[in-house]
Amino acid sequence: MSSSCQIPERKRGGKRVENGGEATEEARLCFGTVICTYCDVCRLICPELCITRDPLTGEIIIDLDYCKGCGLCAYYCPKGAITMVVEK
Repeated sequence: MSSSCQIPERKRGGKRVENGGEATEEARLCFGTVICTYCDVCRLICPELCITRDPLTGEIIIDLDYCKGCGLCAYYCPKGAITMVVEK
């Protein structure tokens, strides 16, 4: 099972940018729970601390109220369970 959600893209030319209304593209953060081994790399690398585990199921939860779309979780995921997809 996988889930996806929309977040603002914050990268241009490989650099992080502020999303102050000038960012026109949006990215979708896709998380593949079938691929995920729950190694916690994404949770530990997230600068906004928006990735947590559900205390009952142990599943990874990404809180989009705090996620800035930096993509570090996707970059460092050793299994490729998280991907950032630019939407037009």
